[in-house]
Amino acid sequence: MDLTLLYRGPLASCDYDCPYCPFAKRRDSREQLRADRVALNRFVAWATRQTDDRLSVLFTPWGEGLVRSWYRRALVELSRLPHVRRVAIQTNLSCRTEWLADADLDALALWCTFHPGQTPYDRFLAKTEELAGRGVRFSVGVVGFPEHLDVARRLRADLPEGVYLWVNAAEGRAYTDAEAAAWTALDPLFPYSRHPHRSAGLPCRTGESVVSVDGDGTVRRCHFVRAELGNLYDGSYRAALRPRPCPLAVCDCHIGYVHLETLPLYDVFAGGVLERIPAPGRTPTPVRPRTAGAPVSDRAGVPPVFQSLRPTTP
Repeated sequence: MDLTLLYRGPLASCDYDCPYCPFAKRRDSREQLRADRVALNRFVAWATRQTDDRLSVLFTPWGEGLVRSWYRRALVELSRLPHVRRVAIQTNLSCRTEWLADADLDALALWCTFHPGQTPYDRFLAKTEELAGRGVRFSVGVVGFPEHLDVARRLRADLPEGVYLWVNAAEGRAYTDAEAAAWTALDPLFPYSRHPHRSAGLPCRTGESVVSVDGDGTVRRCHFVRAELGNLYDGSYRAALRPRPCPLAVCDCHIGYVHLETLPLYDVFAGGVLERIPAPGRTPTPVRPRTAGAPVSDRAGVPPVFQSLRPTTP
C-alpha cells in the first residue's frame, strides 16, 4: 500500500512569538515533552515495521519540532528506511542544520516558514544557504500580511537559485485584486491560497491514500475532519480506507486542499507534495503585478496557466 501520513503529536510549544499564532511562545511542561517524545518514538517504531507498505510522512506539529532532538532523530531514522519514500516537516528553521549530515537526503525534505520579526533576516537566509549547500530539498514561505510584502520581495530575490517561495493567504483575510496580484508576482500559485476551496461532496485522497495520525495513534482522514477511522497501532484503520467525498463545506489550508482530486495540485507538486515543492516546469516565472482590478485567477481560483492540467491519481 502507498500511504501518506500527516503526523501531529501533542507538542504545542514554540520558540517564536508570532502574533497570528495561538501557540506562540507556549511552553510545554517536562511531562508534556516526555509524552510527545514517547508518542513520536512509538510512531517511528510502527513505521519501521511497515516494510510491506510504501510510506510518505509529513510532520505538522503545532509547535516547533526541530528544536527537539527526538524530531531530528525521527527524520533521520525514517529517511534511511528503504520503504519510506519521503519524510518532511513544517519548521521555522530556527534549529541547527548539522544533524542533516546523517540523513538520506533523497528522502528527507523541509517545509520552511519565514516569520518576519521573529528572527533576523540574515540569519534565516544563511540557514537556507546552508540547506542548499548540503543538498537538502526545501521550500520557503511567508504568510501574506501587507507588512510582510517588502521582506518577502527581498527574500524572493535573495533565496538560493531554484528555491520555491510560497505565500499563504492570511487566515480570514480578503485580498483585493491588486493585493493578490502583488503576492502572485512572488508566488504564481498564490491564487490557490487566496480563497477557500468549495469541497463539500468532492472527491479527496484523504481517507483513502492520505490519513492524519495523532499522538495516540488515532487515525482520521485529515486534520480538519474529526471523525475517526480507527487506530494506527491496532490496524483498525485499514478497513476504513476507501474513496470518499469531503464532508466539509470548504477547505482553506494547503495541507488539506492539496489532496482534493478536483484540483491539479498533485500534478503541480509531482514528487514534492509533502514539502510543497513544484515539479520542474510546473511553476511559471513570477509575473509583474497586474493593474488594480485585473483578475488573477478564474472563478474557481485556479491560475490560468494551470487550467489545462487535469488531476491524476497518485
